[in-house]
Amino acid sequence: MSKNITRKDFLTSTSKYAIGAVAGVAGLNMLSGGKIMASNNSYTWPWAYQTVDPEEVRVKAHWLYYNEKDCCSGVFGAFTEVLKEKIGEPWTNMPMEIMLFGRGGGAGWGTVCGVINGGAALISLVVNKADSTKLINELWGWYTTANLPTDAANAATYLDTRCPGALVQNIAGSPLCHPSVSQWCMVAGKKVGDAERKERCARIAGDAAAKTAEILNAYFASAFTGTFAVPVSNADCTPCHGTAMFNNVMTNMECQTCHVDPHEGEPSAVAEIGGVPANFELDQNYPNPFNPTTNIRFAIPQEGKVKLAVYDIQGQLVSSIVDSEIMRAGSYQVEWNGKDNAGVRVSSGIYFARLTTANFIKTIKMNLVK
Repeated sequence: MSKNITRKDFLTSTSKYAIGAVAGVAGLNMLSGGKIMASNNSYTWPWAYQTVDPEEVRVKAHWLYYNEKDCCSGVFGAFTEVLKEKIGEPWTNMPMEIMLFGRGGGAGWGTVCGVINGGAALISLVVNKADSTKLINELWGWYTTANLPTDAANAATYLDTRCPGALVQNIAGSPLCHPSVSQWCMVAGKKVGDAERKERCARIAGDAAAKTAEILNAYFASAFTGTFAVPVSNADCTPCHGTAMFNNVMTNMECQTCHVDPHEGEPSAVAEIGGVPANFELDQNYPNPFNPTTNIRFAIPQEGKVKLAVYDIQGQLVSSIVDSEIMRAGSYQVEWNGKDNAGVRVSSGIYFARLTTANFIKTIKMNLVK
């Protein structure tokens, strides 16, 4: 049986519903910390992007690192903060905290460094799958080969100046947090808990944000060209472990960063010949010209990872004399026997010996005559 509703009853009932709706919204507001998290809007991936000033996101990422966002979320959040001002939705609805898991190489596990993890996530959000791989490859490759923190990072003006002055730089040789931080601590003579180590990671967060902006700006201007190449030292490993034989390795990382002595038991001819030097040095080999062997002297003023390799005139790796070994400070001499990594004597010609350690790289020219 139907019931007649008077105008008074209608107004009373609808007022209750209205009050209930307001209370519900207020409850959502309290639960979300003052932000309405739900949205009926839908957005197509990839999301919109506009040109970003690399130095602006550098400073923002550095500040966010120190203000509860750490490395990964700090880099990602630097972009969300800028893009929500430039574009608005959907960036206004993207919480940077979604990337907090990446801190310390993933919840402190020391895997992928958070700064490039955050940069890669941002790239994946605004670029299609095929192209994003190329851009992420460039970002991660840059991280493994750059002197970090960069000169730009050491010279920048930050909002949070807890540790002023230039910091020691080093080349990580790896996209992983663990070796990157550990090697820097070794070179800088610092501990993980020191203020300088934290500042180093804050500045590298700024570096990675700036590099991500440079890559994306170039991509959206149709001007991106990748420069990273797989390390030539990997040529020692891929003939056996690549597709031609075992096919049991898949990586763009430098093999020797982790596998410093892959063929244990092979003799090493490195001899320590003196005390601790004041500077990094790589002396001209002697004799030069030579046949069949020559001596190479080098010096390192601090403990660190050392790589001494011989290349031919085309830039192809010939011999890995010192394979990314951790060596203490000192002066050293090593003999090159004129053979390649396979033990085959090389032909006459010009060869180059290159020393890489910490932030020092030097090459000398050698002449093998027969």
